[in-house]
Amino acid sequence: MSFRILHCISSVDPRKGGPIEGLKQLSSINQKQGHQVEVLCLDKPDDPWVRDCPLTCHAMGPSHIGNYQYSPRWVPWLKANAHRFDAVIVNGIWQYHAFGTWQALRHTATPYFVFTHGMLDPWFKRNYPLKHLKKWLFWPWAEYRVLRDATAVMFTCEDERRLARQSFWLYKCDEYVVNYGTSAPPANVAEQASAFSQRFPALQGKRQLLFLGRVHEKKGTDMLFKAFAALRQRAPAQLADVQLVMAGPADHDYGKQMQALAKSLDLQNHVTWTGMLSGDEKWGAFRCAEAFILPSHQENFGIAVAESLACGLPVLISNQVNIWREIQQAEGGLVDVDTQEGTERLITRWLQTPPDEWARMRVKAAHCFNQRFLIDRTAESFIEAMEVFGMRTTTYDKRMTKSRLPTFQIGGDTNA
Repeated sequence: MSFRILHCISSVDPRKGGPIEGLKQLSSINQKQGHQVEVLCLDKPDDPWVRDCPLTCHAMGPSHIGNYQYSPRWVPWLKANAHRFDAVIVNGIWQYHAFGTWQALRHTATPYFVFTHGMLDPWFKRNYPLKHLKKWLFWPWAEYRVLRDATAVMFTCEDERRLARQSFWLYKCDEYVVNYGTSAPPANVAEQASAFSQRFPALQGKRQLLFLGRVHEKKGTDMLFKAFAALRQRAPAQLADVQLVMAGPADHDYGKQMQALAKSLDLQNHVTWTGMLSGDEKWGAFRCAEAFILPSHQENFGIAVAESLACGLPVLISNQVNIWREIQQAEGGLVDVDTQEGTERLITRWLQTPPDEWARMRVKAAHCFNQRFLIDRTAESFIEAMEVFGMRTTTYDKRMTKSRLPTFQIGGDTNA
């Protein structure tokens, strides 16, 4: 049985992080399985990332109202084309693509599913209380309804599902945990390592500690620099040949703040800023590194974490990365708390691990990926989720029955 699937997302710009990367990888496997996949986004049709998108991409931009990205073209297009698809997948919330999809499909027989991608994590509530208050003002009229009326809300791990219940007391949806993952890296290991080394020759001969991803406050980059600087002061000889490789877009305000912080900590000669990497250069960064580090304060899944494991590269992560339990159980990396002290311990434990033991951890990291995070398993779980919830039998009457259930629920009770 083949399905016609439409993915809705705010942007297909690869600089936006994990959701679009996960979407493209998942869709590639789904297409190989015989399913048809298209994308609806709020980008402008002439944006270069729209032209480069490997999927049929319908761009509804230009959008308005700042980061919310309202587009008057979204609802009419979706109403006119919904009949062509067996299911619609909403990737992420808090932007117009989610609410607009609800507006277009709420009185139709086309089922829609929602990936929240960690956007209901209570970390945001604790750290941005004013922004959370603003979200509360339209939560009952927008995102709450998007989740409530979805055929299912799909979470990428059990921790994400559990944490999502803690952000708003008004919360009700049908929950389903999907085995999330990413693709195995290409097999041309030598070419990948060479591509990275040729672009950054000064790193050759260094012990490289890799951070790959968006430079964002939640990633703990400031804490990483402070921990790295503190260790250099206490044990300069031990870190003499260690280079921190920061791979990801940093040409924004927070990225510039972090570059200034690194300089103020006298790390300018010990941190390499690569900018965003792709293709062989990105995979080469993993191949040339000795360890991957992500001391996040909040991380839903962490595509880069899974990619590191796929390359047999052990990870140093905080216990706020939602897949830390699986990695710790598989011994594919080291885990500690998301503090400066915890980050210092992660780096110290890595430096003190004997080479033969670290080599064994590399094998376990790759095994962890193959057993838990391979994209093929994700694709199977994804299609299974749609079948479990009766994708082809979802009707307008079913959705109306759901919407007549008690509207206000306190705490984490759901109708899963």
